[in-house]
Amino acid sequence: MSLLVLGLSHRTAPVGLLERASLTGDAPQRLLHAAAAAAPVGEASLVATCNRIELYVDVDKFHAGVADLSVLLAEHTGVDLEELTAHLYVHYEDRAVHHLFSVACGLDSMVVGEGQILGQLRDALSLAQEQHTAGRGLNELFQQALRVGKRAHSETGIDKAGQSLVTFGLERIAAGAGPVAGMRALVVGAGSMSSLAAATLARAGVTELAIANRTPERAERLAATLGTALSGTGAGARTVPFAEVGTALAEADLVISCTGAAGIVLSAEAIAAAVSKRSGTTPLALLDLAMPRDVDAAAHGLDGVHLVDLETLAEAAREVEDAAGALDVEAVRRIVAEEVDSFGAAQRAAAITPTVVALRAMASEVVSTELERLDGRLPELDARARAELAQTVRRVVDKLLHSPTVRVKQLAGEPGGASYAEALRELFDLDPAAVQAVAGAPTSRPKGGERG
Repeated sequence: MSLLVLGLSHRTAPVGLLERASLTGDAPQRLLHAAAAAAPVGEASLVATCNRIELYVDVDKFHAGVADLSVLLAEHTGVDLEELTAHLYVHYEDRAVHHLFSVACGLDSMVVGEGQILGQLRDALSLAQEQHTAGRGLNELFQQALRVGKRAHSETGIDKAGQSLVTFGLERIAAGAGPVAGMRALVVGAGSMSSLAAATLARAGVTELAIANRTPERAERLAATLGTALSGTGAGARTVPFAEVGTALAEADLVISCTGAAGIVLSAEAIAAAVSKRSGTTPLALLDLAMPRDVDAAAHGLDGVHLVDLETLAEAAREVEDAAGALDVEAVRRIVAEEVDSFGAAQRAAAITPTVVALRAMASEVVSTELERLDGRLPELDARARAELAQTVRRVVDKLLHSPTVRVKQLAGEPGGASYAEALRELFDLDPAAVQAVAGAPTSRPKGGERG
């Protein structure tokens, strides 16, 4: 497997560009299929979050893969290729594996150590499986990345210090608008991020929690779940018709929005109107976690409003990133390095297995042919003698092959191990088609119109 990663994230691109490049609706599926259908690509998966868009692909040509996927990213995000290229990063083979494992551990997140990325990687793998763009290679890679992420969180202190984007955002809200406890909160949206936000607010001690979503049933399910969590606190969870969000703004102290909509959900005019109806001097706190943004950026300039959005959080994250030195980041980095080495060794060792199996199959065929020839030359041999001879010949061949095949598997696990498989094929004149037959048919998706 020759793994290539091509993408952009909050570390390489400004939030404004990430917002323009964000994929909404069925765009992720369309980009995934287009990537999988590209000529150099065998398998493909897509990680698309508010902070990153990354294609993970198995390619047979590096430069062609980079070129084709860059064009596809530009086409499907709508960002000019030249502008996009300036912010893209490329990782290949072991460095690509290292990048994915680092992402899984939260080392590459806006908030270092956050654990929500594991769920996002799991979703990316599920999408690739559902769309039949991931074969055995990417399945094994992503499953291992999830295991590495879990190991990092269980074996180091990064889990204690790591925050979700929600909790990090609420810290910024509290710094500008006061403690969240005791606030009346409105959550706009009912997806995974909105659900996390609502659950976090329930734990934070809000006095009231309203939920608005374009699909009322999802809002009702979330409110029912949170109602149980809030029971006994004196607070309650209720739903608000999406069309009445403007009215609900005036009744809230804190609004968290993350809808996945393609356009602005809360306009500056609607926010200003809501502020004019509020009593007291406490600002209306707005936390926008959507990409593209839900809340009009013009709200930053409104009196009586404290807006925290992803651009604000990115700046704050850069300011506090040095504090991550207090985390057990170095221990996580060591885990990542160890796991990358282990994964690479296992992949290299597995790659030589078809050659070893093909060699043993050829040896077995040679033994069978020679035994048949012996039968023709010595027809007077009785069955017992014939069986003893056959067993002896096979035992001799097995012993001759045992040490070199065991050793070649060990050597194959080292960097550059692929050359040992090639040497074995040359030394024993193995038919490449026989090796490929042992390896099995490609597990990736069929090309073009063959996809079912």
